[in-house]
Amino acid sequence: MKSIIAIPLENGRLCSHFGHCQQFAIVDVENNIITEEKLVTPPPHEPGLLPRWLAERGVTEVIAGGMGQRAIDLFTGQNIKVNVGAEPKSPKELVTDWIGKSLVTGNNACDH
Repeated sequence: MKSIIAIPLENGRLCSHFGHCQQFAIVDVENNIITEEKLVTPPPHEPGLLPRWLAERGVTEVIAGGMGQRAIDLFTGQNIKVNVGAEPKSPKELVTDWIGKSLVTGNNACDH
């Protein structure tokens, strides 16, 4: 099974505010093995744009610190699963945790 995971980054680690990240790590996982990791710069922030933009890149999962409910709903509408409340780790650490089913998630760091 193949998954493509998007992780918002700030200074190489998970960014706590999804919509204002510097870059995204786009990580391809196939049969529980990381097959590719690339960094992409998102377009300028515009409400509602990122779910469609990431869906166009084949993303199937998002790992985030915090995200507004509207964004979560938009991702769900694009058939992208959202994991919120993740710890500020590197993309490789987060995806390795996700593969091992040990990704720690918790409270959504975004309250709007």
